[in-house]
Amino acid sequence: MDVIAFEHHLTSPQGHRRLPSDGHAATVDGGACCDQVTLSLAVDGDRVTDAGFDAHGCGAATAAGSAAVTLVRGAPVIDAARIGAAQIAAELGGLSPGKLHAAEVASEALARALGAAVRDRARLSPPHGPGGTDGGRTLVAMSGGVDSSVAALLCSRAGEAVAVTLELWSDAENDAESSCCSASAVAQARSLAHSMGLAHFTIDLRDEFRAGVVEPFMASFAGGETPNPCVGCNGHIRLDAMLDLGTRLGAEYLATGHYARVAESGDPAGPLLRVAADPAKDQTYMLAALSPRSLARMRFPLGDLTKPEVRKLAAAAGLPVAGKADSQDLCFLAGTTRARFLARHGGLGDAPGAVLDGTGNVVGRHDGQHRFTVGQRRGLGIAAGEPLYVLDKEASRNEVIVGPRSALRATRVHVRNARLHRVGARVNRVKLRYRSRPLECRLAGDLAPGRHGTLEIELAGAVDGAAPGQLACLMDGDLVVGWGTIARPTKRDNRGARSKPIATAS
Repeated sequence: MDVIAFEHHLTSPQGHRRLPSDGHAATVDGGACCDQVTLSLAVDGDRVTDAGFDAHGCGAATAAGSAAVTLVRGAPVIDAARIGAAQIAAELGGLSPGKLHAAEVASEALARALGAAVRDRARLSPPHGPGGTDGGRTLVAMSGGVDSSVAALLCSRAGEAVAVTLELWSDAENDAESSCCSASAVAQARSLAHSMGLAHFTIDLRDEFRAGVVEPFMASFAGGETPNPCVGCNGHIRLDAMLDLGTRLGAEYLATGHYARVAESGDPAGPLLRVAADPAKDQTYMLAALSPRSLARMRFPLGDLTKPEVRKLAAAAGLPVAGKADSQDLCFLAGTTRARFLARHGGLGDAPGAVLDGTGNVVGRHDGQHRFTVGQRRGLGIAAGEPLYVLDKEASRNEVIVGPRSALRATRVHVRNARLHRVGARVNRVKLRYRSRPLECRLAGDLAPGRHGTLEIELAGAVDGAAPGQLACLMDGDLVVGWGTIARPTKRDNRGARSKPIATAS
């Protein structure tokens, strides 16, 4: 450790308590060590024009804040995004293990402040021309997993790659280690990006995520449906924010670690999603709500690879995440259950109600309609002569309607809020759940591209239950040509029976 460098920043801290009036500030607490660092940055165009800090706790926090300001003030935005705890520690002449935490706290504050400033004020030119790379600049979404890391690796080999990680959710009950969107996951992704030599930006989207994804998720369950929040997150919140950041950073494309491909790029109406080469990993269903305009700027480096091939590339490059397990849960459910989450954040706890058969007879009790989905068999707790399935739910009366599997079967499915990117005549298959196989179908009517309030899907064969709230992914072979949300079943009449077969979603 260079004591002179450390003492200089401790006794003559740069920018101490002089926060820029036009800056974007971020404060990070060090937890048990009681250190706290506030960094504020002013960005104009492609450069950090000013920086200042404040610190509380031990002297190492003050020295680390001063080092961060020294490194970032006047630096190009891209260079500032390469500064992490290692660079701050180096500016201080190296830190002992006991003081390294101060550099980590200052680094986190720097990353958060830089992300906010860049979203508001940055405007970088694409790196073409003298000094630019032939491949241009690509913004890569990094979650800290093997897929996004290999996507970043491949993009960096083709041109200039810049990484971004979104913080979407924070909750005391959330398992930060298994979530891909927590503050801990963001810090891990940043460290990995820096180890790969990439500039990294941290974007805080917690408010937008709660309003645009979590609140609708809870409202959908309260209304008797079974939502798929990842579709809306990808289609309207997460990727839109990163595409906007890419524009500010002069990045022509946004790359992700999704298993998907793009087709018909030359069509005037815009490109379409195409199923990935590895059908077991295909994620086009989760990306179906992307507009062609957004898709035109998307790149999927893993689309032609299998998962074993991706892990092999990661291992060959020495990436520490080569063997990291895939995330299985919704990011905001990591470490908890859906029932606990809905009770904690949506007020949807135990709500005893009746379980009815198709004629309105009470055959059992339940603890809340929001705990069931159409097509569900397990967890009903009802003894019957044949297996019973959830056929429908009546949220206004907190009722769950059950019946035999045969009552689920439908050959028509209605969807609402539909979008067609091509003429409806091209639709010949539909996926009604993420992990389900596509079903042969056609759309009723002669439909033009564009928005449609409702669509009727005519299936070639019967399907056992289409859950209201789920996405219907409309396909032409292996191309995604549209989507819509599966609508609720028909209402019950005044006697408690149904005016139409219960299995017809309408």
